[in-house]
Amino acid sequence: MFKRFTAILLLVTLISSNFSMFMVYAGFEMNHKYIAENLCINRSRPWMHCNGKCYFMKKIHQAEENEKKQEAKDNLNRLEVSFFQEPFQLSFIEPAILETVKSSFPPYTYQYSSRYIETIFRPPTVSV
Repeated sequence: MFKRFTAILLLVTLISSNFSMFMVYAGFEMNHKYIAENLCINRSRPWMHCNGKCYFMKKIHQAEENEKKQEAKDNLNRLEVSFFQEPFQLSFIEPAILETVKSSFPPYTYQYSSRYIETIFRPPTVSV
């Protein structure tokens, strides 16, 4: 129950802040007779047929001013903080290339020979 009430309250608050002009108009329409008789600036001059429209326009201008002030206040609250830092450069140590070391050993040569391998593996002879 409490969660539902809180959700409805937040929803109404959100809608009322976004539709402030509509709320002013709805309030004017609901209290039109009272505004025309008591709050109208031109109530002493009935031939102007103002019927509280002057009061309505004053409230609209007041609501617009409040919105502009609120926007200015919101823009001040949105302070952008920028973080600048020099880019980090990762550098590796280049390996030193060693000169080829000359070996004192002679290159490897296959010097083993065996007649046994030659006697077993003979290619076939072609008979003509």
